[in-house]
Amino acid sequence: MEDELKLLARARALDEDALAEIHQAYYRAIYRYIAFRVSDPPLAEDLTSEVFTRLLSALREKSAPQNTLRGWLYGVAARVVSDHFRQTGRAPQVELLETVAAETGMPEEEVDKRLTAERLRAAMQGLTEDQQRVLALRFGFGMRTREVAEAINKSEGAVKQLQLRALTLLSQQLSGGEMT
Repeated sequence: MEDELKLLARARALDEDALAEIHQAYYRAIYRYIAFRVSDPPLAEDLTSEVFTRLLSALREKSAPQNTLRGWLYGVAARVVSDHFRQTGRAPQVELLETVAAETGMPEEEVDKRLTAERLRAAMQGLTEDQQRVLALRFGFGMRTREVAEAINKSEGAVKQLQLRALTLLSQQLSGGEMT
């Protein structure tokens, strides 16, 4: 955390090395988060670039994050994805990354994995955008509840409720139970 704050302070001074470090440290994670949400690699690259463009603009305008760079970047990424879907009128789709079968893996195990991933993907589409975002940040990227709350501009309690409701709905859908 302290290293992130030092890096952020250098970036606020528009230190080119700090900006390069931030890009190097966070680009892949932000890209994965966005690709998870949009299911289109070229579009995910464009939207990820937009996140870093907004960071540079915020640094120049002196409105950059003060405490958490990681949370700020994920928050901007979430807004960029939401803006994209609002502009295109498309509902967000969640794409789960397929795992590559190990060379020693059995074909039936790979089929089971793919079927499970397809069921999970379909169940995820039944969640709200906020619920998908919370699950992606909490479990896909290992962020703490407080970090997720900062990233999506909600209270920790709201994040916990979104997570609980999302997991409950997923559990019901995957077990074949009725949704309420």
